Amino acid sequence: MKKRPASRLLVLDPDKRILLFNFTFDTGPLAGCDYWATVGGGLEDGETHEEAARRELLEETGISAPIGEKIHIRTVRFQLPSGEMVEAEEHYFLVASPHSDIDYSRHTELETQVMTRHRWWTREELRLTQKTVFPENILEILEPYLHHGT
Repeated sequence: MKKRPASRLLVLDPDKRILLFNFTFDTGPLAGCDYWATVGGGLEDGETHEEAARRELLEETGISAPIGEKIHIRTVRFQLPSGEMVEAEEHYFLVASPHSDIDYSRHTELETQVMTRHRWWTREELRLTQKTVFPENILEILEPYLHHGT
C-alpha cells in the first residue's frame, strides 16, 4: 500500500470555532460518500510537513496566517478519489485564523467538485452532530486549545 505523508490543519477562528469542509462525492469510487474534514492534503515532492501545511491553508481557504505547532499525528488508511488505497501519516497543525472569511478561488478542479461547502463549528455542534467528521477524535485533539490561548 502506498504511503501518503500529509499535513492537516486545525483552523480556529477568533471565536474558537473549528473550520471543516464538507466533502461530497457524486461519481467515481467514492460516490455516495459525504463527510466533514479538516483543511489539508498530501505533501508535494520535496515539501516538508510545515511547507505543505502553509500551502494547503492558502490554497483551500485563502487564509494567510502563521502555522502553529504540530499537535497530533495519526496514521490512517483510506481510499483516494482515484480509487487507490493509501496509508496516510497525517501531521496536524494548529492555526489561529484572524478572521472567518474563506476564499475558494485557489481550489483545484477536484476540490471545486467535492469540497462543496465549509462551516465553522462550535465545540458543542461537533459534540452533538450525527455527521461523519474526520478525524473522528477532533474534539479530543483540540480540547486543550479550546479553553486556552492558541
